[in-house]
Amino acid sequence: MASKKTAKPAKKERIWDKFLTERDKAVFEAAGYGALAEWGNRPALLVIDVNYAFTGESSLPILESIKKWRNSCGSEGWAAIPVLQKLIETCRAKGIPVIYTTGTRRPDAWNAGSWAWKNSRNGEDLDRKIEATAFDGQDGNVIVKEIEPGPRDLVVRKEKPSAFFGTPLQSYLQNLGCDSVIITGTTTSGCVRATVLDAFSLNFRTTVVEDGCFDRSQASHAINLCDMNAKYSNVLSSEEVLAHLSTMSQGQYDLPSGRGVKKGDVWY
Repeated sequence: MASKKTAKPAKKERIWDKFLTERDKAVFEAAGYGALAEWGNRPALLVIDVNYAFTGESSLPILESIKKWRNSCGSEGWAAIPVLQKLIETCRAKGIPVIYTTGTRRPDAWNAGSWAWKNSRNGEDLDRKIEATAFDGQDGNVIVKEIEPGPRDLVVRKEKPSAFFGTPLQSYLQNLGCDSVIITGTTTSGCVRATVLDAFSLNFRTTVVEDGCFDRSQASHAINLCDMNAKYSNVLSSEEVLAHLSTMSQGQYDLPSGRGVKKGDVWY
């Protein structure tokens, strides 16, 4: 009697599949890209640039939000907030480091540097500081209140896309004994990707949380997730990441004490 062939499990559909040609899919598979890498043993959670400049002050369709906040990702950014809350709460409960990044500018915006070259609305950043009352006084670099840093979290100020470039992030990770990073935030194609590439180059094991990242361009979001998953990082759902975090031991890290820091203080 002939044995029955076991049916091959259906391949999980990914957010980028609709953007790839059949040739692209065949090349990735034949070349061996996209293998699932091993997790690291001591991760840190990175929350990249989830501030009002990239979300706006409330959940609005992107074309509405960018009228005021030129870099806003609109409602896609706010859709990621509940995901980030769960990840942050889980990491804090486990004693896993939570490290935020946000931007920084001189009052005269001189240190914008090359950011001034490729956007016709760049001058608004300076106008916003000079005419603060016209914009309700909101500094775009303030991290969204719903996920604001806690007393034991770390915050890194940066001027360029990568969280590593010109910042103490690598030394913080070394001091904490981290061998891996779990990366969330925005934009997927910009600061998230730049941070992933630097983490990869520094031999940190890297995971990107697919539904914990967002971008102003749907195509850029999907294709950059595809490319990072192919070569530099595991791209996993928050459900998968939370399941992994639940297996980790409690209190492995020597975190800041948080003494003297009150939640809500703009200490960063």
